[in-house]
Amino acid sequence: MIKLTKRVSAISPSMTLAMSAKSAEMKAAGEQVINFGVGEPDFNTPAHIIQAAKDAMDAGYTKYVAAAGLPALKKAVCEKFRRDNGLEYKPSQIIISNGGKHAILNAVAAVVEEGDEVIIPSPYWLTYPEVVRFFGGVPVYVQTARESGFKMTAEQLEAAVTPKTAMLIFNSPCNPTGAVYSEEEIKAIAAVCVKHNICVLSDEMYEKLVYDGKEHYSIAQVSPEMKELTILVNGVSKSYAMTGWRLGYLAAAEHVAKAIASFQSHATSNVNTITQYASLAALNGDEQPMRDMVKAFAARRKKMTEVLDGYKAMGLDYVKPDGAFYVMLVVDKFYGKRRGDKKIEGSMDFSMELLADKKVAATPGVCFGDDSCIRLSYALSMEEMVEGLNRIKQFCEELV
Repeated sequence: MIKLTKRVSAISPSMTLAMSAKSAEMKAAGEQVINFGVGEPDFNTPAHIIQAAKDAMDAGYTKYVAAAGLPALKKAVCEKFRRDNGLEYKPSQIIISNGGKHAILNAVAAVVEEGDEVIIPSPYWLTYPEVVRFFGGVPVYVQTARESGFKMTAEQLEAAVTPKTAMLIFNSPCNPTGAVYSEEEIKAIAAVCVKHNICVLSDEMYEKLVYDGKEHYSIAQVSPEMKELTILVNGVSKSYAMTGWRLGYLAAAEHVAKAIASFQSHATSNVNTITQYASLAALNGDEQPMRDMVKAFAARRKKMTEVLDGYKAMGLDYVKPDGAFYVMLVVDKFYGKRRGDKKIEGSMDFSMELLADKKVAATPGVCFGDDSCIRLSYALSMEEMVEGLNRIKQFCEELV
């Protein structure tokens, strides 16, 4: 038998993907499952992007390109940062990667040494701590409060800093909470990072998905000093409904980007060349399909929160999200109750029994660091969403 390494054996499988797989399995068996667990837009990639991929193949653009990315695409990413964020980067500071996860892995690999501490506000995207641990880092969780909209304060960050702190992983808009930090809140957090010379991995994948007049503000915009300390991660997955195309990108200080380019050249080489041409069309092309998608998400968010407002009297609560396409539904008032012989003792039990009884898939909050909640995605049709929420209500009413 082949002996596995400790670093690989310690990795937990993605619970979000596991729940989606279970839901798909039940659907394939003919069961009418409503899936709130999905973490991707339910819209197809816009036609002009798909056409760009076809055109690239027809033109013979099917060969290797530079490991760090197609020069034209890196230039387009620089233009995107200038246009959307007021940030100036050179193409040599941009790395094109195989999705946002790969960009995050690259960033942690470049900065985190064995024993280094990485501060992660909780609730968090479940991949963050797994990547940190893989490279020998130590996740340090800062528990945010519902009262603050699941947002970490500068004071909390200051209290978590130690001489071993190497990185802060910062995510706004946030998966799973939908929290969007204001410019003032981000500037206060940046002041702590500059004071202690802390690298910030800023995950801005949901940048375009903000609502109610909120605006995305990047921590790299705060000051030249903060920009130098920031590794900014973004991509085309969420904004352009391109999750399956697998393309993310990062921007970093020149020496950091150079090191990551070397690492990627040996790890994966270049991202799928055809995907890069499609992403070039996404960044440079018509953004109306993206705006239409965001408008649809805004309508669903409004409907979901209106329905959930009617459930508060029975003990279901939530924190209204300002971005992304998730709601963290607080369900811990139902812990200790039973469905038949099964006692609900946490978010995993709640989610599994909900799926078995009402054919509703939701992601347990325990995998995001908050066992009091389940995560509901509104990346599904309005009709399915309303029906699914009704089933959740029925499930809670029937627990004894």
